[in-house]
Amino acid sequence: MNTHAMTMEDFRQEFLADHPDFDNHEQVVFRRLPEFGVDVIIAIHNTVLGPALGGARLWKYPTKAAALTDVLRLSSGMTCKNALAGLEFGGGKAVVIADPQRDKSPALLRAFARTVNDLEGRYISGEDVGLTPPDMDILAEVTPYVRGGTKGPAGDPSPFTALGVFEGMKEARRFKFDDERIAGLTVSIQGLGNVGWRVAEMLHEAGAKLVVSDIRGDRVKEAETAFGATAVDPEKSHRVEADIYAPCALGAIINDETVDEIAAPIVAGSANNQLAASYHGQLLAERDILFAPDYVLNAGGVICLARQDETGPEIESRVRSIARTLRKIFETAARENLPTSMVAGQMARSRLKHRAG
Repeated sequence: MNTHAMTMEDFRQEFLADHPDFDNHEQVVFRRLPEFGVDVIIAIHNTVLGPALGGARLWKYPTKAAALTDVLRLSSGMTCKNALAGLEFGGGKAVVIADPQRDKSPALLRAFARTVNDLEGRYISGEDVGLTPPDMDILAEVTPYVRGGTKGPAGDPSPFTALGVFEGMKEARRFKFDDERIAGLTVSIQGLGNVGWRVAEMLHEAGAKLVVSDIRGDRVKEAETAFGATAVDPEKSHRVEADIYAPCALGAIINDETVDEIAAPIVAGSANNQLAASYHGQLLAERDILFAPDYVLNAGGVICLARQDETGPEIESRVRSIARTLRKIFETAARENLPTSMVAGQMARSRLKHRAG
């Protein structure tokens, strides 16, 4: 007779082990904030390189299962992102399952910060979808395990994310067409959040023609006015006959339905986890579409958070080095006839293996 009583943690680990996106995560924390009717999930994927650093996403997920899938995928992506950016941090992520327009309040943010604090530094939070630099200031009132905010020397990390994406776009053009010029190119940007908007600004200033989409109609109208952009339905943005397709919204946008419809020769955007499954990277390669792995391209923000004691110009220099990492990935993928997504993963795992000894 088995007298072992399964604890809730045992149950959770057994449940998670069968989840398709569970990738030997070190710890997954589920926390209910009953006073708000809100659930929080924090996923710590890997701390070989250091404490897990990754943003918190406050979002109205359709189901808790969708939130769990997102946090598992995002946290493992942060491990690769931090490794390839040369940072001394592991990968982690948090999701707060709430409506940012209706539910977000200083009290809710402080309650989430207490959950972060309970992990005693194993997870360090930054901002992500649904959160802003002033929100990070509120978290910092409760826990020291937070990066970003309005008071640090680097400030808002989103311009650094956008810079990395812009530099990565030029590198992709240079590699595929031996021409990094942006002037005259058509770029389809899906998503005009903080990063997507800044990418649009930089492309417009460089002379690109923009096709834009977002679920917020007012944001699209602003882009039409500010950039002379052409609007398109978000579900059709990947079909635009463009020089670059830039997914800058939520993930899994390259999937079984869209992968054969992408009309651009280059995919380079800021969205996390753009590939719904790993084999979609292979399918892009077979179509001779150059994919700039998202966790390489969009690392500017986490570089800013990790190096928050440095000056803006110092951080900017580090962010521009993203292009060199991409070049190495592109060259290796071409030489070994492998998808760029696979090569990026191999490089990240190599650093982790070297550190683990």
